[in-house]
Amino acid sequence: MKNTFLLLIGFLLLFGCANKTTEAKNNTSSNNMNETLRHIVLFKFNASSEAVDIQKIEDAFIALPTKIKEIKDFEWGLNNSTEGLDKGFTHCFFVTFESEADRAAYLPHPDHLAFVALLDGHVEDVLVLDYWSK
Repeated sequence: MKNTFLLLIGFLLLFGCANKTTEAKNNTSSNNMNETLRHIVLFKFNASSEAVDIQKIEDAFIALPTKIKEIKDFEWGLNNSTEGLDKGFTHCFFVTFESEADRAAYLPHPDHLAFVALLDGHVEDVLVLDYWSK
């Protein structure tokens, strides 16, 4: 009887721990599903680049979400920081992907490569950062 009671207590403890472990894994999985892959691109244009050339580059980048289905969200803007820490970067483009596979499809995509070709001779520096949102 004593052994049966101990066995029953052991099963209850084991079941309770297993259930908590499953809940923790499920919570982790759902949090990962909410994360998205962010791709940030900052441009510092050459002083010699004309406004019309910069506008063509802006328009081409803005058009990419309509051409590349792997882009899940997109926004962009011009620097207006008053801190003076921009190091000459003026344009920020923020691209969102759901997976690394989506980013991997985007990078060699013909429309992305055509956009990159437009940058030649106009961009003094570019900074690209990718991260998983938390």
